Amino acid sequence: MALAGSSLAGSSLAEERIDWPDGAVMALSIVVNVEEGSEQSLARGDRGMEPVDELGVFVKGPLRNHANESNYLYGVKAGAPRVVKLLEHYGMAASWTVAAMSLEAHPQLAAAIAALGHEPVSHGWRWVHQFRMDEEAERAFIRKAVESITRTCGVRPYGWLSRYLHTDNTRRLLIEEGFAYTMDDFSGDVPFWDRTSVPGRPLAVVPYQVDSNDMKMWTDQAFGPEQWLAYAIRNFDQVYREGMEGNPKMMSLGLHLRIIGRPGRIWALEAFLRHVRKHDRVWVATRHQIAQHLAAVDPA
Repeated sequence: MALAGSSLAGSSLAEERIDWPDGAVMALSIVVNVEEGSEQSLARGDRGMEPVDELGVFVKGPLRNHANESNYLYGVKAGAPRVVKLLEHYGMAASWTVAAMSLEAHPQLAAAIAALGHEPVSHGWRWVHQFRMDEEAERAFIRKAVESITRTCGVRPYGWLSRYLHTDNTRRLLIEEGFAYTMDDFSGDVPFWDRTSVPGRPLAVVPYQVDSNDMKMWTDQAFGPEQWLAYAIRNFDQVYREGMEGNPKMMSLGLHLRIIGRPGRIWALEAFLRHVRKHDRVWVATRHQIAQHLAAVDPA
């Protein structure tokens, strides 16, 4: 049985596990979030500024935050070339969770994703909350994202990541709109099936990790690249060790162009990639590949 549990001594608990291709002891999923160019702004018809701001400036009301917008733009102008260069140099495939509007505003990013042969994942039409949408509005939001990403990247997205929260309709709508998997889950370290959202039509769930995400370097200025790298390496080493002991799992590494792409942080990503390359039997895979593997070893 490819999906099984390894019993813990003296306990009825079992470790999660899944057999990966070619005897790999772990899977590594690198996720590059692209939100730049679709964050909230009066210029895009929003009621106010984007609250997620490394500079710590947020004012309620109809005021445009030019400083924060330029801070997001840094990810496109300066951060993206650094991230793309490293992924290409180390031959690491990534899943790019893209807000569709971001790629329309910056088509050079879509071209880079296509040139790398990496996977575009839908992060929504815009980087906005969808949990307040009714079913009709949410379906239109999903469809608009699919159409846009297909046009800019040349391939349709098969995976979905919401901005934090979603509705009770989301997974059913994703199934109806042809998605293969969702990332909106933090419950474990192996992919699994959601068989309840639409009975008879399972949706693969490829869990994400927020603890290894570089966003911590934005939200907590005391958490620098040294701390992020140490945590990411310990995460990798633990998953690798458990895989060597017979319980293969996956690790997610979440990145943002405007965060890890800074000169004072990009070295930490390179150090992590070098660490990964020192180990054999590591499957660096896109999330769609992981979902497809789940379907192969545990058919829905």
